[in-house]
Amino acid sequence: MVRKRRTELPTAAGGESSGSAQDAPGGSGSGGGRGSQPPAAATGGNGSGGGRGSQPPVAATQQGAAGMGFQGGRGWGPQSQQGGRGGGYSGGRGPPQRGGMTSQQQQFTVPTEHHGRSRGGPPPQQHPAAAAAYEPGSRSRGRGGGGRGGEQPVSHGGPPSKPSSSDLHQATQESYAAGGTPHHVPSEASSSRPPAESLTQQLQKVSIQQEGSPSQAIQPVAPSSKSMRFPLRPGKGVTGRKCIVKANHFFAELPDKDLHQYDVSIHPEVTSRGVNRAVMEQLVKLYRESHLGKRLPAYDGRKSLYTAGPLPFISKEFKIILADEDDGTGAPRRDRDFKVVIKLAARADLHHLGMFLQGRQADAPQEALQVLDIVLRELPTTRYCPVGRSFYSPALGRRQPLGEGLESWRGFYQSIRPTQMGLSLNIDMSSTAFIEPLPVIDFVTQLLNRDVSTRPLSDADRVKIKKALRGVKVEVTHRGNMRRKYRISGLTSQATRELTFPVDDRGTMKSVVEYFYETYGFVIQHSQWPCLQVGNQQRPNYLPMEVCKIVEGQRYSKRLNERQITALLKVTCQRPHERELDIMQTVHHNAYHEDPYAKEFGIKISEKLASVEARILPAPWLKYHDTGREKDCLPQVGQWNMMNKKMVNGGTVNNWICINFSRGVQENIARTFCHELAQMCHISGMAFNPEPVLPVYTARPDQVERVLKTRFHDAMTRLQPQGKELDLLIVILPDNNGSLYGDLKRICETDLGLVSQCCLHKHVYKMSKQYLANVALKINVKVGGRNTVLVDAISRRIPLVSDVPTIIFGADVTHPHPGEDSSPSIAAVVASQDWPEITKYAGLVCAQAHRQELIQDLFKTWQDPVRGTVAGGMIKELLISFRRATGQKPQRIIFYRDGVSEGQFYQVLLYELDAIRKACASLEPNYQPPVTFVVVQKRHHTRLFANNHHDRNAVDKSGNILPGTVVDSKICHPTEFDFYLCSHAGIQGTSRPAHYHVLWDENKFTADGLQSLTNNLCYTYARCTRSVSIVPPAYYAHLAAFRARFYMEPETSDSGSMTSGAAAGRGMGAGAGAGAGSGGRSTRVSAANAAVRPLPALKENVKRVMFYC
Repeated sequence: MVRKRRTELPTAAGGESSGSAQDAPGGSGSGGGRGSQPPAAATGGNGSGGGRGSQPPVAATQQGAAGMGFQGGRGWGPQSQQGGRGGGYSGGRGPPQRGGMTSQQQQFTVPTEHHGRSRGGPPPQQHPAAAAAYEPGSRSRGRGGGGRGGEQPVSHGGPPSKPSSSDLHQATQESYAAGGTPHHVPSEASSSRPPAESLTQQLQKVSIQQEGSPSQAIQPVAPSSKSMRFPLRPGKGVTGRKCIVKANHFFAELPDKDLHQYDVSIHPEVTSRGVNRAVMEQLVKLYRESHLGKRLPAYDGRKSLYTAGPLPFISKEFKIILADEDDGTGAPRRDRDFKVVIKLAARADLHHLGMFLQGRQADAPQEALQVLDIVLRELPTTRYCPVGRSFYSPALGRRQPLGEGLESWRGFYQSIRPTQMGLSLNIDMSSTAFIEPLPVIDFVTQLLNRDVSTRPLSDADRVKIKKALRGVKVEVTHRGNMRRKYRISGLTSQATRELTFPVDDRGTMKSVVEYFYETYGFVIQHSQWPCLQVGNQQRPNYLPMEVCKIVEGQRYSKRLNERQITALLKVTCQRPHERELDIMQTVHHNAYHEDPYAKEFGIKISEKLASVEARILPAPWLKYHDTGREKDCLPQVGQWNMMNKKMVNGGTVNNWICINFSRGVQENIARTFCHELAQMCHISGMAFNPEPVLPVYTARPDQVERVLKTRFHDAMTRLQPQGKELDLLIVILPDNNGSLYGDLKRICETDLGLVSQCCLHKHVYKMSKQYLANVALKINVKVGGRNTVLVDAISRRIPLVSDVPTIIFGADVTHPHPGEDSSPSIAAVVASQDWPEITKYAGLVCAQAHRQELIQDLFKTWQDPVRGTVAGGMIKELLISFRRATGQKPQRIIFYRDGVSEGQFYQVLLYELDAIRKACASLEPNYQPPVTFVVVQKRHHTRLFANNHHDRNAVDKSGNILPGTVVDSKICHPTEFDFYLCSHAGIQGTSRPAHYHVLWDENKFTADGLQSLTNNLCYTYARCTRSVSIVPPAYYAHLAAFRARFYMEPETSDSGSMTSGAAAGRGMGAGAGAGAGSGGRSTRVSAANAAVRPLPALKENVKRVMFYC
């Protein structure tokens, strides 16, 4: 796959989108309709059901069983339960006291005037919601070097990356009684502290809890190291049918060499790794025998050199001369002189790496791993073109044109990883986009897709050329053999024939055309074209396009268009059997046993794929409505269908309208389509009025805003006198609709407060039953219904979920595409709003600083002129929303966090767990439900293959391993709680299992408990009747963040001016989104965030439902 580019569009990557890939809104949240919510009754209640064993702060008045409610009227009011049309299963959603608490214990004071507001502050519509399907290039995430420990400072501040040496305390389950008064645990097992104390402060105080068994005694770690422990593996899972799978991990024998690290300084300093490597290569060639004790060092291209054993000096200076390229003029070549100083820095300790791999030491010694990685990269770096942790070359497979001057190169990914089987080398196939080494004129012709000599370039053409060529290296072709290389910095605003420049100090001007003719005898043909500007902006050099050719081997890192992505996917999409053969061939071709560097350092790599024990978890039973012919269903190989089934809670659509923006769809076709769709919704179990409020209306796409507002207004004029609302807008879109889809979603969700369902022209014409059934699923959740629930959820059989009210969060951050250097990142958080069913998720989004991975708005405080410091944020709002929808307070939090690379684990956990704690404490003193924090990773390179590709019982139709396959041994972390789960059936290509890594676990999940919960949740995804590849809350957070991109201001043009006059007036909603009021936090982050323009606010009725589906 393309690294750092999210190319798995849900449709391509596993059919996880419904038939309408265009649309992504959805609908759930609080129990259903939009009706007003009566304020709650009010007596005290023993709020938290177990306050972490800590005494309430003395300042709080002594509140007994009656006084500890979420006090101060912070909007925790129970809500009337408004389900869809009645549950189809017995035991529906009875009274709130089911959770093991009496109704009196469960009530909280809510003053009516603040009802629905989180204690003043910005109104809850402050976080628009948004939509991150696997957006190509939406995140540049990679695994990042430097591994786990937050060595790289996080952008924009945040928590210290190296916590103090005491372990963070993980609360024990016993301290959470399900209701009743808190158990008081002996003080060494509890961390009594004021509720809002930050985790970083806690770190200094908390006693170390040894979680390892005596046989696995953890070595004490020096105070300077990152000794905040992630949870240890609670044993291995045993549920499911056992089988063997192969993984693309190759065992690497740990060398017993004495590794030394040396600092390298090269003067004059150069930024190019290529030049640095050339200098060091020359040095080794000249001095290996005489001065380097015959050692073959490995070099990282920057400041570090590694050897297997000491060099015969502590520090030494060398003089190196690099000859410049022949300039073809016959003149003597210029030499470049370098002074290189090599100085002993440290010994890299492999003993600790061995201890870590055996599980006898807590921290991965990153330095030792890094050395081994650099050693194994040394040879491929000289042979191929390195990009991140991958290597590409035309020699590794044929080039494929991608269009617009790009081509794909094949390559492989390589990374050394610590695993339970010891060190392993992870090898995977990869492809990425490179710029074709064409003459610039040809590149531009391809880019603009027309013969460019016929008509002059428009401004839009210039912007496109400039964007595509900026930063690209070219070589000149008009000077014989002398192929000097330059990097393009821009385009001239004038045509080549108009350009002049000073040729001497007296200011004598000469035209570029004359200069090229007089100096090189070169006649410029395309003088009407601009020149390329190379060099710096102060003293630019001008090169006519026709004398330049693009240098080979430059990766294209900007955003690909849809056609290019499709072409690239076609190249990378390989059946599992083919991919496995290619990986084996790559390992064979790399011949690690002959690699001089691997030999020098004593690294031996197996040529066999790792054989790993796996288990296939059973699919869960799903509940449908009792009035359907099939009341429940057991999915087969990760899929099922809606035949003979009715949605478990059908939503209601009484009032709807349809707007058609596609010229090719006649009115009678549109009418028939709407009628068929209404019929399908009805058959599927919804109450759907077959007649629209107004007739279908056809409009031009450029009139989107005016038309939407007029039709909405006309519909409301009819409905309001009867006290009715408009429930749904159906929209027919042209297949290629540019910005129309995004504009429409923005206007509906942030302006009109209306959920919409978009359908493409091509689907409207086909009107297939399968498509209509999928669209019905989406419409149902957008209007507050439920499609299905887990049988185990309603019969209360899910460990650590069914026993007490549990809220499940999903969170994700999507970053702008590479090349967009200023637009904000978007964070989305969704949270379940029903219990015990856990299928409806409300979503919030906010914009934050460019490429900031920590979610800034989980918790925030700001100053209110009347009430002083006010606390709010996404977690608090979603907890209140859960309380309203279910009548219960969450007593357990499970937080699935997507998109965090290993190097950021510590930072994200410290910052975001702290925010969760503060949000809980801001609702009520001592309210600290236990938290389990799990990172979900899809962007890794582990692939699992069936042990026997011909065994029909071991593979699905696509040749992939079966859905439910889980691996928690051998290729997983030596000591921590992680597992690979392939929860979906493959469609095309090789399935990528999701990797789940538990960073915090106060709920004390067993391996089976968390693995089964995660797998079962994958069958509750609302948009299709298939299990999906990552847990739905994380998936919904993608969708929501992706959707919010459409709420942002229109992009600015190349010169920096706005392209749309409407932009300035739009959506600084009341305290909406990120920047608003974030000044209250005393971290450096808020300053970076202040500049981020908030997203327009989502309307209240929209954020309560799954609008992003």
